Amino acid sequence: MTFEKEWAELRSAAAQRSAMQINSAPAEAGSGAPDLVVNRDDLGAIGNDAYELRTRLSKDGDHARPATFDAAIALTNGNFASGSAVLKVHDLWQKHLKTLLDSCAHISNHLDYTKAQHAKDDVKIGGDLAPISKLSEYMK
Repeated sequence: MTFEKEWAELRSAAAQRSAMQINSAPAEAGSGAPDLVVNRDDLGAIGNDAYELRTRLSKDGDHARPATFDAAIALTNGNFASGSAVLKVHDLWQKHLKTLLDSCAHISNHLDYTKAQHAKDDVKIGGDLAPISKLSEYMK
């Protein structure tokens, strides 16, 4: 098989694959688009897991920091070239640990906010629909 023929077949297969809908459920006969369903319990559980991960990581991710710093200082004071490298590892670890801790906190806070916002939205939608329900009763 020549390169051009194989390339044409691959392009054709890719075009067929990309024609499929992405990030959606297949539409059922006679129904509209699928509804977005958010379960507050699921959001709460994920947010709680992120909070617990952050709590454990803030404690367990810091075990080696004092010893690593002491080793870097001792190596540097002993005129070992590796002292600066160990200090660089120490600093990079601290930077990445802080980034990870901030990310866990952001996830937890965002999910708590989302959970609360969905509850407020449900109340507002319920309030907005109540007058429409009354109108529907009168029109019967």
